[in-house]
Amino acid sequence: MQAAVLTGITAYISTSIDYLIILMVIFGSVPAKQRWLVYWGDLLGTAVLVAASLIMAFVLGFVPQEWLLGLLGLIPIFMGIQLLVVGEKDDDAVVTTQMQQRRNIILNVAVVTIATCGADNIGIYVPIFTQAKPSALFIILFTFLVMLSVFCYLGYLLIKIPKVADLLERYGRYITAVVYIGLGAYIMLESGTVQHLLTLI
Repeated sequence: MQAAVLTGITAYISTSIDYLIILMVIFGSVPAKQRWLVYWGDLLGTAVLVAASLIMAFVLGFVPQEWLLGLLGLIPIFMGIQLLVVGEKDDDAVVTTQMQQRRNIILNVAVVTIATCGADNIGIYVPIFTQAKPSALFIILFTFLVMLSVFCYLGYLLIKIPKVADLLERYGRYITAVVYIGLGAYIMLESGTVQHLLTLI
């Protein structure tokens, strides 16, 4: 259970550090009385990404050799290296354009969440979900829900503490990259991929 909780916390934090900045921008563009709707929009968008990841993980679950599934760990490793070398994309334009539309706030936030986090979240979640047992998967998903609530509240607080937001914007990608690479290595070790490849040498 502790391993599942730790996996859920690590995975969520790694995909959401930069999203804190986006949440701050969203909260700043929404009327004060409607800011609670941001949480439900974030929840909806994340649910879509988690559902897509679960479907992919289910399909990949039919792969007979577990060590082959461990190769999915290369995805977060590649993402981490790319983040260190190339940097991250600027999502502010996406947020501004979407939030200026006079539509349902929940839908707008969900679209922003999917558009800005989609590739990263799916790239991290699928390898983790394919390795998790059903009981551990339930704990990981519940941990995601708790972490989403915490991060949404932190995003709201960042409006009042801009210096913290500046630090996250400056160093967030390095933290994220290191965690991505660590998760990828863990997935490859846990599935026996590294051990299997070593026997081939």
